[in-house]
Amino acid sequence: MTAIQINNLPNVEQPKAVTPELGLVCITFSKQVRFRTMTRTRYLQLTPEQRESALKELYRDNLQRLDTGLSFCQENQIRLYRMSCGLFPLSDMEDEIGAQILEDMSAELAKIGQKAAELKIRMVLHPDQYVVLSSDSPDVVKSSIKILEGHAHTLDLLGLPQSTWSLMNIHGGKSQRADQLVRVVSELPENIKNRLTFENDEYAYSSLEILEVCQRTGVPMVFDAHHHICHENLDSYEDPSVASMFYAARETWANPEWQLVHISNGENAFKDRKHSELITDMPSVYREAPWIEIEAKRKEEAIAHLRSWWVMGK
Repeated sequence: MTAIQINNLPNVEQPKAVTPELGLVCITFSKQVRFRTMTRTRYLQLTPEQRESALKELYRDNLQRLDTGLSFCQENQIRLYRMSCGLFPLSDMEDEIGAQILEDMSAELAKIGQKAAELKIRMVLHPDQYVVLSSDSPDVVKSSIKILEGHAHTLDLLGLPQSTWSLMNIHGGKSQRADQLVRVVSELPENIKNRLTFENDEYAYSSLEILEVCQRTGVPMVFDAHHHICHENLDSYEDPSVASMFYAARETWANPEWQLVHISNGENAFKDRKHSELITDMPSVYREAPWIEIEAKRKEEAIAHLRSWWVMGK
């Protein structure tokens, strides 16, 4: 990233320092929070009656495990939780058995959403890599929208707000397809678009490129500092562009107090794309981030470690 590019970023008022909320991603390093799944191959071997019975039991079990996850967050004073995108596997199958089961469980799902609200735990989602809204293939785009529709409907059943408080975060997908990305976003149903955020990545969409998409679509940007330094081949989180992009991303949030960012560290070297077990290096500008998802292998232990040396060291 050049100095000219940095200087072209908007001038923004820097927020007051906050105590960031550190978020748990999907499961715990311990076995306390885990989720079950079922493969498509196994599912197709079952009769329709067996499919319904198996999915009903699986969904109820995973919903109970989600309840356990919220209780774990409460006990450990974690107010940000990224749900697993595989919470209800095979609910998008053509036979619609899983989808109907979720409808029948709507009251049970609503209780979980109510519990999150009562505990003031923010629940967010990161759909998997199969969501590529910028694909050259119309079938891939159609499939991607279907996946997002399924996740959005699950969030609706949970009673979570149709806003970026309960965001669905995705990557830009295929590079140099910003115009298509903008067009597809403009055509999305409201319960998807109102929750959508875009994240910069190491390969296809730099921070500046995804920022432009966010500005054109009105979709907030989730800034990932580690993806940024990998893409730009930087040697420090204190490079001026890190803070510049953090503040520029903040401007895309209608409510800056909801701004969410990601952090990970390289496993074997600073710019290693593989995640480390703990977080031992943080951008200083992240002290002003209200919400931070911690993408580290040791999950809750990484959060506790960050609290001990970074949050408490303010």
